[in-house]
Amino acid sequence: MRRWLGQGFWRPSDLAQQAAVTKMTAVFVPYWIFTARTFTYWTADSSHTPPGARGNWVPMSGEHRGSYSGLLVGASSVLTPGETSALCPFDLGRAVPTNQVDLENVIFEQFRVQRKYARPLARQGLESLERAACAEYVPGRNRNLKVNVRLEGLSSEPVLLPIWVMAYRYQNQVFRFLINGQTGKATGEAPTSWKKLFVAVMIVIAILLSLLLFVGLVSASVTAHSGGVQMPRIDNAFRVAAVSAMMPCIHCR
Repeated sequence: MRRWLGQGFWRPSDLAQQAAVTKMTAVFVPYWIFTARTFTYWTADSSHTPPGARGNWVPMSGEHRGSYSGLLVGASSVLTPGETSALCPFDLGRAVPTNQVDLENVIFEQFRVQRKYARPLARQGLESLERAACAEYVPGRNRNLKVNVRLEGLSSEPVLLPIWVMAYRYQNQVFRFLINGQTGKATGEAPTSWKKLFVAVMIVIAILLSLLLFVGLVSASVTAHSGGVQMPRIDNAFRVAAVSAMMPCIHCR
C-alpha cells in the first residue's frame, strides 16, 4: 500500500509516510463470468492506400471470428465499475465450487446485479474486445472502425472473488484502498496535494504572462521601426518638376 500511495505526482509528498490504516477486511466480491463465441463483420478506413490513389484513405472490410472465456462483469453494489475493472484480472483456474467453501465464516457480498442486467455489460465488453481484434487487420492507421458483432453461445456463471478492503486516514480524512486477493493488484482513493496544484497554476500563469510580455515587446519594437522610416518628399519632387516646366526652352529661341 505504501508503494501505491507514493505514486502519482499530484498526491501529497508525505502521503505514504503519514497515512495510517484504520481497518482491513477480507471480502469475497460477486462477479459474473461470461463465455461466448463471436462473429463480427467490420468496416474501416485505412491509411495504407494503393499506388496512384488520389485520397489519403481507402475503405476496407472483413470478418472475424472469436472465442472468449473468463470475461468478468462485476455484480457488487459496494465497488464502483472503475474499481471493479481495476482489480482484474483474477486467476479463475483456482476457483472452487461454493459447496467447498465455508461461507459461514467468511465475509461475502450478495449478488446485487442480476444476470439479465449483466448481459448487456458483457456484450459491451465483447464488442470492445472485437473492435480491438479487428483493428489489427487494418494496415497502417485506421479511422471510422465499425463492428457488427453477433454473439453465439453466450453463457454465464456466478463467482465470488477475494479482495482486501482497507481504510486509511490522512489529515483527518478517510480513504478506501482495495487489493486483489490473488495478484496483489491495488486501486483506491487518494487525496490531491493542493500545494502542488497551486504551484502548477502559478507556473502556468507566469508562463502566460511572460509570453504576453514578450509579444508586447516585439509589437512595440516593430511599431518603433515602422515609425522611423523616411518616406520620399513628394511635394519637393513635384516642385522641381513644375519649375523645370516653366523654364524657357533654349532651342526655341
